[in-house]
Amino acid sequence: MFTHYRTQGLVLKKIDRGEADRIFTIYTKDFGKLEILGKAIRKISSKLRSGADIFYLSEIEFIQGKAYKTLTDAILIDKFENLRKNSLRLRIAYKISEILDGLIKGQEADENIWQLLNETFRKLSTPSLAASHLSLTYYYFLWNFLSILGYQPEIYQCAVCREKLKPEKLYFSHKDGGIICQNCIAKVKSAKELKPEIIKILRIIFKKDWRTLSKLKIDPQYINSLSSISKEYLSWVLEEVK
Repeated sequence: MFTHYRTQGLVLKKIDRGEADRIFTIYTKDFGKLEILGKAIRKISSKLRSGADIFYLSEIEFIQGKAYKTLTDAILIDKFENLRKNSLRLRIAYKISEILDGLIKGQEADENIWQLLNETFRKLSTPSLAASHLSLTYYYFLWNFLSILGYQPEIYQCAVCREKLKPEKLYFSHKDGGIICQNCIAKVKSAKELKPEIIKILRIIFKKDWRTLSKLKIDPQYINSLSSISKEYLSWVLEEVK
């Protein structure tokens, strides 16, 4: 007899297999990231179709087979309908999915990641969220996700000398682990100047103060700067975990 396991899960990825099967990558509340086989799920007659699709939050049941875990039940909780009506929201969801899949290698539950993932997808699906703030949901997820994994950069003290940062010209170095003060910039190989506004945004993100973050009027140039350091830092982390 197979043991049946039930949990909640968010579908992050799907890959067609054979004529009618599909393999899902699902981040679950109780087991972490899983790969689960949906047998014959692409058939119109499949009872699992309504509860298992990309970016669906569902209550799922599965059994452990020799090669794969096999999906035996899927009851839809939330399909994040508004997320699917906007191409930018959908692109952000895919980016989040790729990052989580790339950085989480094994099967291990993490309540903080589970809560952050659900919180971010709810925000992405909020109709009232202004288009100008949609990208902030991605950075909110990215930096807090990296923090949970143990890769939070230093943003209150100089990453080199450990002195408290002063309101002066500051820099960011992904290789040195965070913000560099003016006195230490000559000691690092490469760093980018970081405007005070970007430091403020990062500090609000790490406090998980979405209410304040969503009310900020952010100049596009600062979003571009945030994008630049986010890409560099993420690339560095991905290299570290290889």
